[in-house]
Amino acid sequence: MKEIKAIDYSIWIGENSLSKLDISTYSKVAILVDENTKRDCLYKLPKIENPLIIEIKSGEEYKNISTCNFIWEQLTINNFDRNSLLINLGGGVIGDMGGFCAVTYKRGLEFIHIPTTLLAMVDASVGGKLGIDFKGFKNQIGLFHNPKAVLISTEFLDTLDESELKSGFAEVIKHALILDNPLWIKLKNTTFTDLDWEDIINHSVQIKNKIILEDPFEKGERKKLNFGHTFGHAIESYYLEKGTPISHGEAIFMGMILETGISDLSENEKNEIKDYIISNFALPYTPKKTYLHKFLINDKKNQDGKINFTLLSEIGNCSFDNLFSLDEL
Repeated sequence: MKEIKAIDYSIWIGENSLSKLDISTYSKVAILVDENTKRDCLYKLPKIENPLIIEIKSGEEYKNISTCNFIWEQLTINNFDRNSLLINLGGGVIGDMGGFCAVTYKRGLEFIHIPTTLLAMVDASVGGKLGIDFKGFKNQIGLFHNPKAVLISTEFLDTLDESELKSGFAEVIKHALILDNPLWIKLKNTTFTDLDWEDIINHSVQIKNKIILEDPFEKGERKKLNFGHTFGHAIESYYLEKGTPISHGEAIFMGMILETGISDLSENEKNEIKDYIISNFALPYTPKKTYLHKFLINDKKNQDGKINFTLLSEIGNCSFDNLFSLDEL
């Protein structure tokens, strides 16, 4: 088991990480789950006396204020106070929304993330970003607030099918492309089935945590983590509006391809990235850029009326605050 020190909490990684779940000081404990984590993951937690189980529906389409109302209602009718704890057992939707509900309930109760998807383990659970979607726009309402702890148990990966693992792998690829060329080479030359997940998770979390320690509120260096996410979030919102949601990872893979295309890279590097993604990951249809305009112009990263991108300067390095008008795109 490995410990990574974040700003004011620890990230524990390994099969024994759940042993670090300490609820002894809390008056009440709630566990936020969806139908999948209730069935496949809840029984793996250490024994908790009489927890409140709050079950919501899985899927990005439920990451909204209506679901928050349900969570707040459950906490209220069960008389949760500010000395209570919320455990977020699930993927990125559970973590983002559960943390948001915890921090806004009675001006804040503590929460612990127990991520159960690869995506949440390497990205969503680390860094204190919380929020919900609003009016079809990704993470439009939210805040920064750190958990009490993050417990990453690799045994939860056994509950995922390959498509879910590959969705989470998009963020691992992103970390390699923006900051770690040796990791990119390693990933590119290792078959997906041969990857050492605990090693990959540990390496990826360390990359993200290092950036966040330097820039917790995304004023500078943390913007590097947005590579692939400007187009990616627009694509994700496009499919949500159509009523045919795709995974976050699929959207980010497509976003990385599009943002690689406008990066200042050699044609060989652009083709290397595009060919790797397309040959290893089955992706949906990429919408025409004109279909994405209404989502791009409401991206929360925008600046001076322009769309703000993080772009690659080479494989393993990137720059942020690259501004484009819609016409330029």
